[in-house]
Amino acid sequence: MEESMQSSGPDIFRHVTTTPRHDWTVDQIRSLLEAPFLDLVFHAARVHRANHNPHEVQICSLLSIKTGGCPENCGYCSQSVHHKTGLQVEPLLQTEQVLSAAKKAKEAGATRFCMGAAWREVRDNRAFDRVLEMIRGVNALGMEVCCTLGMVTEAQARKLQEAGLYAYNHNIDTSPEYYEKVCSTRTIDDRLQTLENVRNAGLTVCCGGILGLGENQTDRAAMLHTLATLETHPESVPINSLVRVEGTPMQENEEVDPVDFIRMIAVARIVMPKSMVRLAAGRLQLSNEAQALAFLAGANSIFAGDKLLTTPNPEFDTDLSLLHSLGLRGKTLETGIEEPSIAVAYGS
Repeated sequence: MEESMQSSGPDIFRHVTTTPRHDWTVDQIRSLLEAPFLDLVFHAARVHRANHNPHEVQICSLLSIKTGGCPENCGYCSQSVHHKTGLQVEPLLQTEQVLSAAKKAKEAGATRFCMGAAWREVRDNRAFDRVLEMIRGVNALGMEVCCTLGMVTEAQARKLQEAGLYAYNHNIDTSPEYYEKVCSTRTIDDRLQTLENVRNAGLTVCCGGILGLGENQTDRAAMLHTLATLETHPESVPINSLVRVEGTPMQENEEVDPVDFIRMIAVARIVMPKSMVRLAAGRLQLSNEAQALAFLAGANSIFAGDKLLTTPNPEFDTDLSLLHSLGLRGKTLETGIEEPSIAVAYGS
């Protein structure tokens, strides 16, 4: 039975329930983003505790299997051929290299292994066949496998699923209205079509956005609205803060206020109660206290290790110490794999 949460704070919280709904409006979500901070965190924490174990955090590892040379012109990305960031373009890794990294990640405690390739889209060629081979190999290790490879057709998504892929990551980045200011080589409709293809193929969806791209508050609300009104909410929602990379058009963008970042975490938790809300890029810019607030506000997943594809991330020992100090532990997967307290991300 749906539980209403009307107990305290501004009138906007009358819309908050502990069960998923798909009829949020942009105005309602913006009102949540602008609500008194402590009231917002309080209500988000209640939603979180009604749907998740507040002492568990899902730990993910991440590997760039093909770095640089992407033909897209996303204004934030170090891997775009349109930007002079000094990044060295590297070919697709060999399967043996990927499996070696996956084994090391598993030995370090990882149970979810994510692979990213700087492609605009998946093509049916030998490179894709090698990725399928990588997925089969990582899956055989008893690990949960996630990929982000750009746009995919439904047929390609089915091949990924048949190979043993568990989740597909494809972020929408920002609002539909602001998207063309971030990227002009594809549209947000292209992004949404990939999400539909992935869902139709039976894969779980990992999809979120990025703060600090020059968007306004309505754009942030509209980004969350796009995800929260999907027929099925993404199982994983990464919330990123822009990592400013020299050589990109957004290198001078204003840094995101940690309080605004935590507001996004809290509202994502409220409008998508059962999703895993992930602290993703930009976590290095958050203090331990800010990260603790983010966990209280509903974040329950992180990437651990010193690198996220090509950008910095908190080091392994730092994450281990923080989680231990907060009394948090790694989430045990539904597959029955026992997950230790932390896992390493292996960047290229």
